[in-house]
Amino acid sequence: MKTYLTIVLGGISAVLAIILFTTKHADNAQMAADAASIVDFSNRLDTAELHVSERNGALLMLSNTLAETTQTLSNQLTAAQATLAQNAEQLTKLNQQVVAATAENQALSGRVTELTNQVVGLTGQLAQSQANLVQTKQDLAQLHQDYALLDNRLRRDVAERVVVERKFDTYAEVQAQAEKLKTTAVEWPTPESVYKCLDVEVGWNGVAHVISPN
Repeated sequence: MKTYLTIVLGGISAVLAIILFTTKHADNAQMAADAASIVDFSNRLDTAELHVSERNGALLMLSNTLAETTQTLSNQLTAAQATLAQNAEQLTKLNQQVVAATAENQALSGRVTELTNQVVGLTGQLAQSQANLVQTKQDLAQLHQDYALLDNRLRRDVAERVVVERKFDTYAEVQAQAEKLKTTAVEWPTPESVYKCLDVEVGWNGVAHVISPN
């Protein structure tokens, strides 16, 4: 009985050993497979982390580039806004200058019109002055002619007066003239008779004009 029990226990032990070996071998195989899977997953994880790191780097570069681009665009926008404000200010100044230039042109046009009218008036005055000058020249020529006639008449009258004075310097001549005046009626002298002797004719307005002596 004891031997049978021993055999049974031995058989059980052998079966258990076989099961244990099989189980252990299967566990070892499973562990190896699990370890390979873990290593594979670890490698994949490292690769994924590497890819994530690379993507994070790319994202960081993109973020920096985006930030730089945003800053550049912001600076450009600020500069463009400043340029637009400056252009608007310059446009306002130009509009003011245009308005001022238009007003100045209108004032100049009015001044030109005024000067043109003045030139027309001066032209008329010049024409009148030229006509007056011509008339003055004619009057001067007439005055010179009258002066020459008067000078000739004066010289003749002076000569006649000298002759008369010389005649009356003699007592006999004076006595003879007195006797003549006693017997001869003498016409009372008038301005017309005096002017007539001087070859001068008097107009209705009292203006005397020398005439050529006969």
